[in-house]
Amino acid sequence: MSFSQETVDRAQQIIARYPEGKQRSALLPLLHLVQAEEGFVSPAGIAFCAETLDITRAQVSAVATFYTMYKRKPTGDYLVSVCTNTMCNVLGGQQVYDTLSEHLGVGHDETEASGTITLEHAECLAACDYGPVVTVNYDFYDNVTPDGATDLVDRLKAGERPQPSRGARLCTLKEMSLQLAGFADEREGAVADTAQGDASLRGLRLAEQHGISVAGFDPNTPIPTQADREAAKAASDAKAAEAAGAAANKPASDRKPAGDAPQPQAQNLKDAK
Repeated sequence: MSFSQETVDRAQQIIARYPEGKQRSALLPLLHLVQAEEGFVSPAGIAFCAETLDITRAQVSAVATFYTMYKRKPTGDYLVSVCTNTMCNVLGGQQVYDTLSEHLGVGHDETEASGTITLEHAECLAACDYGPVVTVNYDFYDNVTPDGATDLVDRLKAGERPQPSRGARLCTLKEMSLQLAGFADEREGAVADTAQGDASLRGLRLAEQHGISVAGFDPNTPIPTQADREAAKAASDAKAAEAAGAAANKPASDRKPAGDAPQPQAQNLKDAK
C-alpha cells in the first residue's frame, strides 16, 4: 500500500520535532500515524516507517510488536477494552467481558461481524476507583454493568458516540491514532467536553479544605508550552548576542587589557614564605 501525501507530509512534520541525529525517536508517533490511515500497523506501514527513518524493518517490527496499542491486524472503528485485573474483576469486570463476548460473538482481540467493534480484555486500565471500567479507544466508561456494556456496544454499532464518563469526545480508532501521533483533534469543541470524576478530585478537594499547597504555587500561572519555551530561549540568546556585540564594539581605550591584573611581586612571594 502507498500512503497518502497527507500522511507523508505529516511524517516529515513528526521527524522535524526531533534534534538532528535523533530522528529515530520519531518511530512511536510514526507507527500511530500509519495506524491512523490503515486502522492497524500493516507490513506496508512497517516498511513506510523503516524507509522514512532509514532503519530496518526488523527494528520497526520489534517496537510495533512490543506495544499493545499498535494493532497488527485490521481493527474495528471502536476498540472496546474491558479491565479484568484484580480490582475490576472482584467488582464484576470478568462478568462484563464474558457478557460482551457472548453478545458480540467474539473473543479476545477479535472483531465482530460488522467490523465496527474489536473486543479485548485488559490487564489494568489504571482506574481502580471507578471499577469495573471499560474503555473505548482509550476513553473511559466507569462503573459499568453487563447490561450497560451491551447497551454501549449496541449504540456504537448503531453509529452513536456515547459521551465517556471522563475525558473528551469519543473518537474512532483512526482519529485517536492521529492524536497519539501528535496532531490535535480538529472537531469543533471536541476537547471542551472534558469531565472529571469525583474520586480523581478527592485529593484536590482535601487540599483546598485544609489549605495545603506546594510552596510558591500560583494556580494562575500558566503552564508554558513548547512554543513558549522556544520563544524564551530565542529571546535569551538574542540578549546574549546583543551583549556580546556591545562588548566587541566598545572603544579599545575603555577595555581593560587582560594583562593589567596586578601581579604579585617576587619579593612579596619570598617574604610570604
